[in-house]
Amino acid sequence: MSNDVSLGSQNRIDAATIIPGRGGPLQSASCIFDTRILWVGSTSDLPEQYRHLEAHNVETLMPGLWDAHVHYFGARRISIDEIYRTPPAAAGARIAEDLRATLDAGYTSVRELGGWGYQIKDAVNEGTILGPSIYSSVAPISMTAGHGDAHNTPLPVVKAAIESYGLPLYICDGVDECIKAVRQQLRRGAACIKVLASGGCTSLLDDPEHRQFSDDELRAMVAEAERSERIVSAHCHGKAGIMAALKAGCKTIEHGTYLDEECLALMKSLNATLNPTRNFFSAGLLTRSLWSAPSYAKLQHAAATHLSAYKLAIRSGVKIALGTDLGVSGSIPDLEPENATVFSHGSNARELVLAVQAGMTPLEAIEASTINSCETLGPQAPKKGLVDVGWDADLLGVVGGDVTRDIEVVTRAANVRCIWKAGRVVKENGRLIR
Repeated sequence: MSNDVSLGSQNRIDAATIIPGRGGPLQSASCIFDTRILWVGSTSDLPEQYRHLEAHNVETLMPGLWDAHVHYFGARRISIDEIYRTPPAAAGARIAEDLRATLDAGYTSVRELGGWGYQIKDAVNEGTILGPSIYSSVAPISMTAGHGDAHNTPLPVVKAAIESYGLPLYICDGVDECIKAVRQQLRRGAACIKVLASGGCTSLLDDPEHRQFSDDELRAMVAEAERSERIVSAHCHGKAGIMAALKAGCKTIEHGTYLDEECLALMKSLNATLNPTRNFFSAGLLTRSLWSAPSYAKLQHAAATHLSAYKLAIRSGVKIALGTDLGVSGSIPDLEPENATVFSHGSNARELVLAVQAGMTPLEAIEASTINSCETLGPQAPKKGLVDVGWDADLLGVVGGDVTRDIEVVTRAANVRCIWKAGRVVKENGRLIR
């Protein structure tokens, strides 16, 4: 395979197995693409017009993966206050490496639910730095004293940072301010809107089980987002926050730690999607030194419930997308070596393994981390996440075993031998290239 494929040229991949992203795998199949996929099917049925193309052979061809909940904050600790304290230039330098690691792991697209990605995506799109396509909510919207407030920093100082240099946090109170908050994120180019409808673990003073924002505030933000065809994603741990967010019209529930049958029934009736972010809890428990003592205690309490809620959701048949909630830059040297990277960008594919451990099949986990995750952007979703005619040629060539039986194959970046973004080779023979 050569790396001189120009946009618009036709390319052929022959694969022992093609995993479309939704539906069963195809055996001994081929894919023809330029920037978009032109033909997919059995190699024996390949149209004559494509038979002259030189075939690139891979074991498994599948869609580029999506991380439907990620953060590029450039911080080295898990803390809202740490985001405020991290200089933007330092954050940007770290994020460049985080983006490269994300792409190397096979993630060609991400839904960033808060972070500097909204400012960095142009550098990725123009090829200055390597990384996935970024679809950002810009700043999570929080009430004062809510999950997105830097509780150890004076409120006027935090708000000044938001207004002066675009710190990717946002604090508002009351219907009018909430409407303005949505408009501010739209002005910054938000592809979706993120609201914090319950307390969280990484913030200091709030309780994950307590709901945040009033019904009127939530409804106002959803209505304002809908006018611009943006879905609203709701950070929710506690049941009260989950139910309030769903009734207000939020389309994705992030975490869902304390959900139950009533929550799931409402989600299914509203065609809402759960993004369980299991890696947040699994990796978080292994990385105690990244947390303040109060935050780690909250994490332990929430983690005890999260797995059973996740398993219940899988059994219920609710639609699930996969996101990691990764938000720490680089490996942390003061951790035990075996845990040094579990909360770092590039470890994203652990989320698929955790999904299978919770009850999904490997194919269900792949669907959740490709087309289902793409669809969490609602009307703003691009055509990425399927190996199908007309869809963007964001593709992975994977080696090392049968992905349909052993999902851990895709957790090793070395097994993701080839990556195409919009038909252009960005990883070849196991190495990223420009």
